[in-house]
Amino acid sequence: MGKQSNKTSVVYGNTTTKNPYATATTNNSGTTATFQPGTALDSIYNYVNNNINSLLDEYLNPSLNSTTNQAKLNAYTTTLNNETMKNLENNIINPLSNRNMIRSSQATDLYENLSDANTDSISSYVNELLAESQNNTAAVLNNLLSAYMQGYNVISDMQNQSLSTSAGNATTTSDRSSSSSVAHDAGKAVDLLSKVLGLLAK
Repeated sequence: MGKQSNKTSVVYGNTTTKNPYATATTNNSGTTATFQPGTALDSIYNYVNNNINSLLDEYLNPSLNSTTNQAKLNAYTTTLNNETMKNLENNIINPLSNRNMIRSSQATDLYENLSDANTDSISSYVNELLAESQNNTAAVLNNLLSAYMQGYNVISDMQNQSLSTSAGNATTTSDRSSSSSVAHDAGKAVDLLSKVLGLLAK
């Protein structure tokens, strides 16, 4: 004898859930969520995805070529040279020269010594500047990734809300169907009945 089966299917209601930052849509194909274009989270998401490689490279390989570092180095070098030169001339060379206590060769030596000292100071400052630049880039990365994860949490919450709402509005249908063996058995019964009726008619 044939078998009968019940087939139950769930149809999720088309559901769209929104907030100021994201939109989520659920249907029988699944749930998708996207950021609202132009919002802060959308901008952060795009910026991090487009710039994370360069930011990581900047962190791992800090450089003096950035606009900020160049400005800081130039300002430091100019101030250092001006102040130390002024101090050397006003406090050492000029007083000694006024008293005829210094020769030009000695003054030249003093200027050369000052230049060497300033070069060492600038070299030390460069190392400090690169370390500071790396720390600043690390802080930027931490802040951006923290904001990026906030966006992830918003998207995740929107997906859960949309799926929950859609599941609450879902409908179920049951289809009762017979297997092919039922149709085959019915056909055999009809054939047998025809033969019996044929015999009785004779």
